[in-house]
Amino acid sequence: AVTLRESGGGSVQAGGSLRLSCEASRYKSRKYYMGWVREGPGLGREGVAVIDADGYGSYADSVKGRFTISRDDVKENIVYLQMNNLRPEDTATYICAFDYEDLSVSTMTQGAKDAWGDGTLVTVSS
Repeated sequence: AVTLRESGGGSVQAGGSLRLSCEASRYKSRKYYMGWVREGPGLGREGVAVIDADGYGSYADSVKGRFTISRDDVKENIVYLQMNNLRPEDTATYICAFDYEDLSVSTMTQGAKDAWGDGTLVTVSS
């Protein structure tokens, strides 16, 4: 089974930046989707960003222009989420997702996926 390892969470002040990483292992095909959802305090899961096998990224409206999802230039199984101009409302546990078939920002919180990470906490103070 696919496993995901996340890193990069932490605490920053509003306006600051963080970069999250997610490394996939034990996958069987080079064609897959990876992305991030988040769970804020007392809130449900929200799709944040997805990158497809061709490197095309898509984003939730709430993070467009501030977050960028990308793959490592050398190790394609590592995906980054660069988060700039962070806001207190971005405070959440960020969870990496992996799927061979499809991931969509609008639907990735629904149904089973091939793998989920354990999550990494991001705290943004005002």
